[in-house]
Amino acid sequence: MRCKIMDCVDVCPVDCFYEGENMLVIHPDECIDCGVCLPECPVDAIKPDTEPGLEKWLSLNAEYAKIWPNITVKKRPPPDSKEWEGKPDKLPYFSPNPAAGD
Repeated sequence: MRCKIMDCVDVCPVDCFYEGENMLVIHPDECIDCGVCLPECPVDAIKPDTEPGLEKWLSLNAEYAKIWPNITVKKRPPPDSKEWEGKPDKLPYFSPNPAAGD
């Protein structure tokens, strides 16, 4: 959340990323679990949906991937993205607003 570096978007073979105002989500029904995006995320924000304890994030991804626009092209990250890297407990900063997408 609040990094949106988008290296993951560039490598996704099925274009399953969706863009919100301050974060990206992965559509769990479109993702083919290829894992190509995992090493591309420099902030380790992408986790396999099989990891325990991530149910709230899986639910959030599923809900907002249905209403936010698809993003298939890498954009510039927000100017303050470095400040948000590694910060814990970012959920209170979540915005339900969509971004522009492609």
